Amino acid sequence: MLVAFSVSPSGGPSEDDSVHDAVAAAVKVVRESGLPNHTDSMFTTIEGDWDEVFAVIKRATDAVAAFGPRVSLVLKADIRPGHTGELTGKVERLERSIAESAQ
Repeated sequence: MLVAFSVSPSGGPSEDDSVHDAVAAAVKVVRESGLPNHTDSMFTTIEGDWDEVFAVIKRATDAVAAFGPRVSLVLKADIRPGHTGELTGKVERLERSIAESAQ
């Protein structure tokens, strides 16, 4: 399965506070998990089976909770049993299709 998630603290001392340190703590948890992952400006996507992916997301959420009294978590999952390598495979198929349609 692939799960794209975004986790950040809310309710901090100031509305102008940046969340990058909290997000960095979450991304560190994901990277240390050893599971395939990708982070962009909006989400971190992680690939693995249900139990291992959600265990990592829980640890990442716990890491963010240290930065504020409230945590916001957004999830989107692609559950496709029996498929691996989809973190890059989906993008490779998309790019191939774009290249083929340009010919």
